Amino acid sequence: MNVEKTGAKNPLRLLAKLGSDCQLPNGFVVGNAEDKQMATGCTVVLCQSGATAGVSVRGAAPASLETDLLSSHRTVQEINAVMLSGGSAFGLAAAGGVMQWLQERGVGFGVGDIKVPIVCGASIFDLSVGSNSHPDIVMGYAACQASADTMTTGNVGAGTGASVGKLLGADLAMKGGLGASSFTHDNLVVTAIVVVNAVGNVVDRDTGQILAGVRDPKDPTQIIDALSAFAIMSAADGAKQVLAGTNTTIGCILTNGKLTKPQANHIADMSHDGLARAIDPVHTAFDGDAVFCMSSGEVETNPDLIGILAPWVMEEAIHDAVISAVSAYGLPSSNDIIN
Repeated sequence: MNVEKTGAKNPLRLLAKLGSDCQLPNGFVVGNAEDKQMATGCTVVLCQSGATAGVSVRGAAPASLETDLLSSHRTVQEINAVMLSGGSAFGLAAAGGVMQWLQERGVGFGVGDIKVPIVCGASIFDLSVGSNSHPDIVMGYAACQASADTMTTGNVGAGTGASVGKLLGADLAMKGGLGASSFTHDNLVVTAIVVVNAVGNVVDRDTGQILAGVRDPKDPTQIIDALSAFAIMSAADGAKQVLAGTNTTIGCILTNGKLTKPQANHIADMSHDGLARAIDPVHTAFDGDAVFCMSSGEVETNPDLIGILAPWVMEEAIHDAVISAVSAYGLPSSNDIIN
């Protein structure tokens, strides 16, 4: 499904590359592994040569790994991978498989003769979608084995069991997924990879269209806005249907632009503006939203240019996540409802 963007207020949107057309900056590869039957999976972003990195956690209920290490004043300056996974906190175990894969290749932070791979990560809650299963070390390793410099989006990797629009409960939710978007300016590449599992709606602010989200209890073939959903919740004490920590949007900004660690943290902060543009509501008590930023440092550029592009490609990647998803596990897709 292609969303019409000719009326977009931001002409740069027409230049974005989405999904399988997305360009990864040199030095980065992405791999997916999933169990379709169990409705869960993981996505790994690898930079074996090391990437300067930062993170920004805005959601109130995160499941994350090694985010403290990315604080600007911490010793380690570069990381080797970011693992995005399903399985809630259980799914963080998949990072062990990434560490094993990197260790076998002699990649990591040098401590004497020992190399310790630096792997950060975050997980979404998808335990209620499938069979209460979660990614493990084996799946994390498999994701690394499948890594390539091309992208696949939708019901793959960490997006396998993702869902959106759960303000009125899972029965009225829709399918989320893995999304990607990139933009190239001269030699600079800025790319967003995101797993959309939000409690709220995914919206196109330029057109006003709700792409996926909370379905109307009176007519499940229609999507309702967030305020209407909250009104229904209040009238029926429906807030009890939504559990804290059961939703999240997690992602990563990749760039070949040169950044310091504080700058990477700041751009991770700025990237959340893309979440705010594309998800309504966002950063709630029910969500654990987190965005990483990784820089291979190959291109000298103004960091503010990356900061301008990062939220925009993140917004586009969120749209791609639901547009490229297909119906599964009883959850209709954007294509099912909008077409």
